[in-house]
Amino acid sequence: MIKTIKVMLLPNNKQRTKLFASAGAARFAYNWALAYEKDNHLNGGHFLSDGQLRKKLTKLKKTDEFNWLNNYSNNITKQAVKDACTAYCNFFKKQCKFPRFKSRKKSKQSFYVDTDKIQFLCTHVKLEKLTNSRKTNKQRFNWIKVSERNRISLEGKYVNPRVTFDGINWWISVGIEVSDNTELPQNDGIGIDFGLKKLAVCSDENTYENINKTYEIKRLRKKQRRLQRRISKKYLINKEGDSYCKTSNIIKSERKLLKLNHRLSGIRHNYFHQITSGITKRKPSFIVVEDLNVTGMMKNKHLAKAVQEQCFYEFYRQLKYKAYWNNVKFIEAPRFYPSSKLCCVCGNIKSDLKLKDRIYHCSCGNIIDRDYQASVSLYNYGKGTA
Repeated sequence: MIKTIKVMLLPNNKQRTKLFASAGAARFAYNWALAYEKDNHLNGGHFLSDGQLRKKLTKLKKTDEFNWLNNYSNNITKQAVKDACTAYCNFFKKQCKFPRFKSRKKSKQSFYVDTDKIQFLCTHVKLEKLTNSRKTNKQRFNWIKVSERNRISLEGKYVNPRVTFDGINWWISVGIEVSDNTELPQNDGIGIDFGLKKLAVCSDENTYENINKTYEIKRLRKKQRRLQRRISKKYLINKEGDSYCKTSNIIKSERKLLKLNHRLSGIRHNYFHQITSGITKRKPSFIVVEDLNVTGMMKNKHLAKAVQEQCFYEFYRQLKYKAYWNNVKFIEAPRFYPSSKLCCVCGNIKSDLKLKDRIYHCSCGNIIDRDYQASVSLYNYGKGTA
């Protein structure tokens, strides 16, 4: 089993400059390979493999115009060419859209690190060829401090290390091969109903509140709205004809807004990690969730913002891979399964149930909370499937 770990880097100013330059070299190699493949196809040529393109890139590096590529790790450009060929090939397999050229401003800054060259310590990570000098004191430049001690195992095989920039900080993500978990959970299963009033209601009577209704989130969202209005006014003030002039004050304000958006998403994702870890630590034999039509829910203008802030997919994604790690069977109920309308006692379906009805009343005498009743119905579905 491969577990992916992501850790924030703490580079100094010179290291940050080199990281941006390495990402630029990867972007150049990707765009060059994609353009070569596109021109070759238009001229009636056959598909060129990444091995053929890498040989051409090696010859290109020997020219005076592109000699600057030798200042960066050879593995960065090799993997970028391979990624471009994979994306180009997947388009003809109808697995994705035609790959776009990477923009310097809009594309994600990232590059690959070779698995044989990367080294981890408790507090630092060594990247390849951040400096070309072989002197011992200069080689320290290759070591970048990480924000968490002992976060990444020093032993084991590393898979696909990538260094990425999220707009504020640099991160390194790496997959590590670990032994499979052989313990089989024996506790009773759990049905989970997602909602807007409460994030999740479990069939074992555990409920998790909507974090977007807490004071901290409301305070940050209010600050976010004010900052957005301030930036919009600055753009209107500095408008020159049909174009907008981006001043240094606008850039500073946009950076503040970016930090605020990252803080909001970080609080939500951390809350989801706490919930999903708590559910899997109870070691249920199975977990049942419903397949929500989030796209359809977003079409309701009264609920669209609330649905978007709940981040149902992120919660679903975390729960799924943590269930896999702990050998918990993950069951997804069909999209049109009537979990809220189906009585968990007699099995009767109440077709006239409305969204405003928070208490479920059944003809058999069952009176129960709507969300808890839905979670019990999902539990019954999983029990019959497992």
